[in-house]
Amino acid sequence: MPPKRRGGGAPKERKTRQSKLAKENNITAEEENEIKEAFGLFADKNDEFQDQKEGVMRTEDVRRALVALGLPPDSASELSSIIAAVDPTSTGFVTYDAFVSVAAAKLHMRSDDALAAEVDAAYRLFTQGSDGPITINHLRRIARDLKEDSVKDELLKDMIREANGGDSLQQGVTLEQFRDVMSRAGVF
Repeated sequence: MPPKRRGGGAPKERKTRQSKLAKENNITAEEENEIKEAFGLFADKNDEFQDQKEGVMRTEDVRRALVALGLPPDSASELSSIIAAVDPTSTGFVTYDAFVSVAAAKLHMRSDDALAAEVDAAYRLFTQGSDGPITINHLRRIARDLKEDSVKDELLKDMIREANGGDSLQQGVTLEQFRDVMSRAGVF
């Protein structure tokens, strides 16, 4: 007979550890993984930069990588400043470390107003543009659109109760409660 698991329940998700580079740039491991993924879309190995494990990105691709991260430069002058920062010797290439530094700085510069606007937009996606609240019917539609047909109504009801602090299902989830849930989840 196999040994019993201790702690009962499902296995816990492993949290990824923050790298030295993430710590230096004051970003989470998840944020670094997103940055790494965007960098990887445009990076290639280059004989001139053999010591760069992640490869290097051409300076022409910096804007596209930042857009992929949802952090587009606000203007042509900002893009010029970014490129000057990540490629100070004008080699035409950007290392991973330099790109992480710039992307992390852009992440930190996101204003509270911009984050609030993103939360509002996400909320309106749930409510189909109405002022809310998010109801069980909205969650059913989202599950159906995402082809998550196996999600049971009881789970959707639990999600609403969790978000609205145990108020009735008819109360739904208000924008303020949605903001709170997104904040606790670390999404916004």
